[in-house]
Amino acid sequence: MPATLRARLRQVARRLRRAYGAPPAPRRLPPLDELVLTILSQNTNDTNRDRAYADLRAKLPLWDDVADAPLPVIERAIRSGGLAPTKAPRIRAVLRALRERGIRLDDRALRRIRHDRLFDLLVGLPGVGPKTAACVLLFSLDRPYFPVDTHVHRVANRLGLVPPKATAVRTQEQLQAALAADEMYEVHMNLIRHGRHVCVALRPICSQCVLNDLCPRIGVVRSR
Repeated sequence: MPATLRARLRQVARRLRRAYGAPPAPRRLPPLDELVLTILSQNTNDTNRDRAYADLRAKLPLWDDVADAPLPVIERAIRSGGLAPTKAPRIRAVLRALRERGIRLDDRALRRIRHDRLFDLLVGLPGVGPKTAACVLLFSLDRPYFPVDTHVHRVANRLGLVPPKATAVRTQEQLQAALAADEMYEVHMNLIRHGRHVCVALRPICSQCVLNDLCPRIGVVRSR
């Protein structure tokens, strides 16, 4: 990985830390909990995600219960998170696929698997992509993986950290290779915060951006 990308990322990280501070420590949920929570987070906000997760655990306390439940029961339990008809079969299919591989659906599941093997296992599950797998590895297990969501992808692209047409998967690979293990969580979280509040999708607030002198998009994507 070119040294220039490492240097630029560290410069970005320093500026974001001055602007936002160090992010709060992750909750370190068990891996299966983090996996389901990440699936529930798709196309919704954190409040709705957390409500759907709490409702699901209240209705079906064990992951084996979820794996064995009829889809309408799961859908009703996670309705507050949105897209329940899509997420319910995905969650159940993931849990069943893990159980078919001989993995017990409890708090110890996935913890003892080497991180490269675990990443391959997760992305081989139905509906689980590299971002979701990286979330489980980073947030639950403190493994050196760098998830790239829509905010991270947008900010990285606008800053020219990755080529203009780089996919989210390619962006994840490049940024992960350029960051040290102990940098990944903070950089990920602060890029998300910056993408949500300043470098937003349609009308980025460039005048308030602590990175605007580093950004080749100034004058191309204008604030309003």
